[in-house]
Amino acid sequence: LAMGLMIASNLLALVGPKLSGLAVDAIGYGDEPVKLDRVFYYCGLMLAFYTASAVLSYMLAVVMIKLSQKIIYTMRRQIFDKLVDLPVSFFDTHATGDIISHMSYDVDTVNASLSHDLIQVCVSIITVTGSLIMMVSISPTLVGIFAITVPASIVFTRYKSKKIRPLFKKRSIKLGILNGFAEEMLSGQRVIKAYGREEVITRRFDERNTDAVNAYYEAEYHGAIIGPGVNFINNLSIAFVIIFGGIFFMFSQSGAIAEGSVFFMTLGGITAFVQYSRKFAGPINEFANILSDLQSALAAAERVFRIID
Repeated sequence: LAMGLMIASNLLALVGPKLSGLAVDAIGYGDEPVKLDRVFYYCGLMLAFYTASAVLSYMLAVVMIKLSQKIIYTMRRQIFDKLVDLPVSFFDTHATGDIISHMSYDVDTVNASLSHDLIQVCVSIITVTGSLIMMVSISPTLVGIFAITVPASIVFTRYKSKKIRPLFKKRSIKLGILNGFAEEMLSGQRVIKAYGREEVITRRFDERNTDAVNAYYEAEYHGAIIGPGVNFINNLSIAFVIIFGGIFFMFSQSGAIAEGSVFFMTLGGITAFVQYSRKFAGPINEFANILSDLQSALAAAERVFRIID
């Protein structure tokens, strides 16, 4: 159901820019009369398509939230069932706070990724593929710009992903150690008081707290670089599209480029192509922005499944 809603919603949204371009061409250029009936017709279709897409997107969000909650419920139950069956030796070597962080922090991290990030990845694949097909149908020549910028985005993202995955794993481990230490010390507070070890325990907690903060900062810092970097590359591609599209349009209007040529462009064609290029680049930007969340979810899931296994 979720897959069907996702495909339908995105296909409906992909029709919008094409209709927008047709509406612009119906306005005409120079002394050409404005075909108001055609303009309103295409605008009405755009409204209908975008409304239907929005309704389906809402339904998709509801379905995915319910689905993710069922998965998280099952995951927590499996963790608890496994913990009940594990031997005493396991609890002698694993802090209680660290185990609890698996059931709370790690599972919640996976939940956030399932309910939002997973949809975004699937939507990105559909939108990028659909936008590329529509752009090729409008101007195969301008699509050549993306043959340079998209590989640059992919290489940059892959390089950074390999760097940040271990950092998010380290972050989860350090937070688990911090939770485990806090749980042990708080449960043994009377013993600490009896032996006057408050300053020693506080100093040890500060060390673990500092390690957790540093690990969190490193993971988030390197994860945050990906989004702006990919945005910069994709904004460059859109700028080149507008520049060369404008040049092709001027030559097409002057008659230097004949209609039917791969370089021929109308103003509506440029309008539609720019919108599709933003749809094409947008999901790539979104994916780059949520990549750090995905890396965090993968690191959390790895810790959860290690206990279940």
